[in-house]
Amino acid sequence: MNFRATIPMHKHSPDTDNSTSTAFNLPAIGVVHSCYKEKFGIPRQPGLAPASTGIIRLLPPYNLTDAVRGLEENSHIWVQFVFHQCLRDEWKPTVRPPRLGGNERLGVFATRATFRPNPLGLSVVKLEKVEIKGGEVLIHISGLDLVEGTPVLDIKPYIPYVDKVEDAESAFAPEAPVAHPVSWLPEAELALENYRQSHGEKYGGFKALIEQVLQQDPRPAYRHGKSEEKVYGVRLLEANIRFKIQETPSSKALEVLVVDIEF
Repeated sequence: MNFRATIPMHKHSPDTDNSTSTAFNLPAIGVVHSCYKEKFGIPRQPGLAPASTGIIRLLPPYNLTDAVRGLEENSHIWVQFVFHQCLRDEWKPTVRPPRLGGNERLGVFATRATFRPNPLGLSVVKLEKVEIKGGEVLIHISGLDLVEGTPVLDIKPYIPYVDKVEDAESAFAPEAPVAHPVSWLPEAELALENYRQSHGEKYGGFKALIEQVLQQDPRPAYRHGKSEEKVYGVRLLEANIRFKIQETPSSKALEVLVVDIEF
């Protein structure tokens, strides 16, 4: 993979200092190999699906053992990356955040929208281990919100005493999203049992991943809060998970019904 992020700095006004560079050309230091094979289904924030796993593979010339010396002493890391599937020629000052149902507009800098003037993302993920294997430097992570192939621009350790703000507030997202209950049809349970027999210890993590992703209701924002018969599909690892959202008659709440799993 040979990815370079060219980040333009938009034209200055006449009374602005023009002494700084107008663009930065940043090479990718690594690429993500993720359990998420497409954008659809990825939780909108890191940490919402703790069972999600991935690997940051460092690219030459950054794939050096010395470059990650001491990294394994941290439990979590910051990952700065490019929204490479959300590139646009133009940007807009306001966006429609899914968190607000996709109907209300906010300033792009007041949200974590993927469509931004500079398509950069920043996530905190759990560091599972650093693996040096046959000349490769592989950083294993979990609790991620990164799609397969995401270019990584930088990695930094998460430092709790400065990075965690106890009394922080956010009017945009004051509380975690509702987690809907997940139920399984017999066909889906059978497919999952076949997976368990084939993959053994990976089974538990895979089932947890499916449920953690689906309980977030990955449908488009305008569909949230609605029960419908349409069957959706989301790709996780090597599988296509088919599901639908229905209303629980007793409580009028929504639940996720896993219809089938195709490998």
